[in-house]
Amino acid sequence: MERNVYDNYLTILKAELLPAMGCTEPIAVAFAAAKARAVLGKQPERIEMYCSGNIIKNVKGVVVPNSGGQMGIDVAAVLGVVGGREDLELEVVNSVTEEQIEKTRELVKAGICDCHLVEGEENLYIRAEVFAGEDSAVVEVKTKHNHISRIEKNGEILFAQDDIETSSQGDKSQLNLKDIYEFANTVDLEDVRPIMERQLNYNKAISEEGLKNPWGSCVGQTLLEVNGTSDWRVRAKAAAAAGSDARMSGCAMPVVINSGSGNQGITVSMPILEYANEVKCSEEKLLRALTLANLLSLHQKRYIGNLSAYCGATSAGCSAACGIAYIDDASLEVIGHTIINAISTIGGMVCDGAKSSCAAKIASAVEAGLMGYELAKRDRSFKPGEGMVVEDMEQTIRNIGRMGREGMKGTDVEILNIMIGK
Repeated sequence: MERNVYDNYLTILKAELLPAMGCTEPIAVAFAAAKARAVLGKQPERIEMYCSGNIIKNVKGVVVPNSGGQMGIDVAAVLGVVGGREDLELEVVNSVTEEQIEKTRELVKAGICDCHLVEGEENLYIRAEVFAGEDSAVVEVKTKHNHISRIEKNGEILFAQDDIETSSQGDKSQLNLKDIYEFANTVDLEDVRPIMERQLNYNKAISEEGLKNPWGSCVGQTLLEVNGTSDWRVRAKAAAAAGSDARMSGCAMPVVINSGSGNQGITVSMPILEYANEVKCSEEKLLRALTLANLLSLHQKRYIGNLSAYCGATSAGCSAACGIAYIDDASLEVIGHTIINAISTIGGMVCDGAKSSCAAKIASAVEAGLMGYELAKRDRSFKPGEGMVVEDMEQTIRNIGRMGREGMKGTDVEILNIMIGK
């Protein structure tokens, strides 16, 4: 593999597989608000939050971590201002105290924070405006949950950058099936070990928490209660779903994300770990399988964007199945057909906000991925001309991405309108 491609893929993994607490959208709101307070240099008397529809959609139905069970953009913003540490970025509310949680309740009830829908901006857009006396500060986050694009104080622009620097984030346009497969086969394990081990450790911990305690709708627990624990496929779905059960209901344990989503990070990793334990594969094989799966999920989502009406668990679930196929020494062709089979099956599953039912969608996505693999390894796959499938696998992935990003824009608007009662 060419060195520039190798280095780029490694940069992408380091930039994307980050720790985050709880659902990433309320955390991003808290991060923007905490940063705005830091720029202001004092506690704000008033907060104005301006958010895109997808941010509002994904904050509405989830508990803000370390908030004492509270929900909403105003809660996330006020908690970030009162107790957030902006230097921790997506773990911004990691160290809030009980006193700060109670102060947040008081200030939210007092109405110091107003929230506004912003149209015509990126799907991922947050602007925090804070005021105290004659002073004001503005922090804008866009494109990525921890990417600050603008900072102002008292009307003066202190910092501005519209685009994410590819030198520090990696160039995703270079991602493709062939190179991802080669990278997984040849990467120096010491280059990816810290990234993948952190993902496994964090995501396993919250998955186990979701299986032990009654979080959300208990999708993971229900799968095991109904089907037992003897089949690794059931355990794979339950492990992924249980992590979402916990984090969608406010569990403050961190996860390692993929494509800006903790749910996708859990979905892409936990089924692979379950299968690796089942077949007792080597640590090397496990780490290479995780590397492959994470890059495949990022590859699919780059055509769609981090936030849309397209449920990202679809990409993560089929990528997890590809990681399982890799452990089985499947060929690149089988791995490619696993993706095509899976996304052709549930590629239209909608995202109607972050909430407890995400866990059930994750279980469905993993099931579709596993079925896609079972078909592919028997040399069975959906044929060119069937729906959006064409001869070229990369083009098929682009077709699904186009449908998710462009074709489902109207769906996204209607989902938001329904959710806010319009």
